[in-house]
Amino acid sequence: MRTVLLRLSGFTILPLLSLITPLLLLPVISGFVGGEGISSVISGQAIGTFAATILMWGWNVDGPVAVARAASSADRARVYLRSIRTRLLLLVLTLPAAAAVAALVAVPAFRWEAVAMAWAVAFAGMSPSWFCIGLGQPRLLAVYDTVPRFIATALAVPVLLISHQLWYYTALVAAMSLASLIVFHRTYSPGGNWWPRDLRGALRELGAQGRTAGISLAGNAYASTPTPIATATTAPAASGSLATADTLYRFGLFTVVALGNAFQGWTLERGASGRKRRHLAAIWSHIGLGVIGAAVLTVAGPFVSSLLFAGQAQATTELCFYYGLAFLFLSASTPFIRNLLIPAGQQSLVLRWTLISAVFGVAAMIYAGSIGNAPGIALGMALSEAILFVTLLIPGSRLLAKESMEPVVAE
Repeated sequence: MRTVLLRLSGFTILPLLSLITPLLLLPVISGFVGGEGISSVISGQAIGTFAATILMWGWNVDGPVAVARAASSADRARVYLRSIRTRLLLLVLTLPAAAAVAALVAVPAFRWEAVAMAWAVAFAGMSPSWFCIGLGQPRLLAVYDTVPRFIATALAVPVLLISHQLWYYTALVAAMSLASLIVFHRTYSPGGNWWPRDLRGALRELGAQGRTAGISLAGNAYASTPTPIATATTAPAASGSLATADTLYRFGLFTVVALGNAFQGWTLERGASGRKRRHLAAIWSHIGLGVIGAAVLTVAGPFVSSLLFAGQAQATTELCFYYGLAFLFLSASTPFIRNLLIPAGQQSLVLRWTLISAVFGVAAMIYAGSIGNAPGIALGMALSEAILFVTLLIPGSRLLAKESMEPVVAE
């Protein structure tokens, strides 16, 4: 257990900097876009998150496993080069599409702000963070992902205060991301070719990860749609309130990701004893995190949102409660997906139920938006997460029960 605690400290303390840096921008941005522009900017952020998921494709799930299993640094370099070639190909298609969608859903007066935020967030999809996770070295995660984004954000604050132009933030994020990628490339894949000259090979690589990518995309589809739907269908005050709750929810998700990263390697460690005990520790830890996160979001969410958005918008208790439910179910389902079902080759099962839950959730959100019910949109997202958790609980529990019948290998 000490191993997982060490991993958890590394993958939690360092990403805390990633959590804090966007907080520096929110009061600044809220000050010059006002209450009517907040939902447009947060919609751009949500669309950018989905674009980043497309760029990451299946590498955030399959990549760490491939890196961990690589026999040499040359093998790891080949894994990274395959990833960067496919993601550069996706980048050319994704950025224009993200800009078009952000401009479409935003309030007309804040379309360019929405596009700027979408692009700034989308660049996270080019991060080598999954490679650092595969190596089990959180320090590299800080050097090549967290610190560059912190520097870009810190530099952007005074510029935004003077110019009120979000494009400067986008340019700084892009510049720091590119610089980080160049240094990473020279260190971990020296002499390798970035560019996808073999388009057929790159397309085959994308196709091979289709199921894994489909799971991420389907899950992110309903997670990224509440704010854009609210912005496009409800009054600015209602959509702004939902956007603030949505932002707090996304800030909380880093804890689920950090806990999942820490437990994944520990539960799947080759030759480990007490594998079922490890899985149960991961499951109960995620459930505990979900309960605590839901309670904190419901109780403290309205007050914290008013501080973060400089009083321009505030989340209601009802919205925070529904987002808290979504957080609880997402956290509880994470160990079943990452540690049991996907390692057992059940990608098709996970994808099928993720798509079904996404259809139900998005349909509920669209209906709620059509009648101007912003809390109903948040409830729709919670419904998606609840359906996914309940449907995966039974097959995940069956796999967990089999762990006790497997031979135990001493450490």
